[in-house]
Amino acid sequence: MTRRAKLRRSLVLIPLVAATLAACTTAAPQRMVGTDDVVFDRQRIMKVQGAMWTDIQNKFKAGNIEAIAPNAEVLAITALQIPTLFPEGSLTEKSKAKPELWQRRDEFNKAAKNLAVWSERLRDASKAKDEKAVADIMKDYGRVGCGSCHTPFRQPPPRS
Repeated sequence: MTRRAKLRRSLVLIPLVAATLAACTTAAPQRMVGTDDVVFDRQRIMKVQGAMWTDIQNKFKAGNIEAIAPNAEVLAITALQIPTLFPEGSLTEKSKAKPELWQRRDEFNKAAKNLAVWSERLRDASKAKDEKAVADIMKDYGRVGCGSCHTPFRQPPPRS
């Protein structure tokens, strides 16, 4: 598949995913994923977020600033779902969450909201075609957006 075809496909699929997630987000705050395994569901959402971030980085490197907006919208919408994916008692061997997450729940919820806010800022800067603002946001996004949850509430990956 050519680079242009991949871009065209992502420009079609990402808004559809974002619209679907947006429609689901307007309902009462419930988990909107489909299995009975909450750890699997949250890991699945995190993989989607990782894929969105990778796509954002690739688009930025290619100078395709405006195309970042749909990915950032998906990040914003999924960030709002994060607190519902960590119900009390969902710490298992498969989970990388730290027990502190449930002990400091308000801080965790604020961190998820922070990720949504950073994602919305990135979306808005992208829509405005403001390359400098996008670059400034992206420079700190991983540390301040993702890291506000991952640093205090996620086990570090095993060292190889």
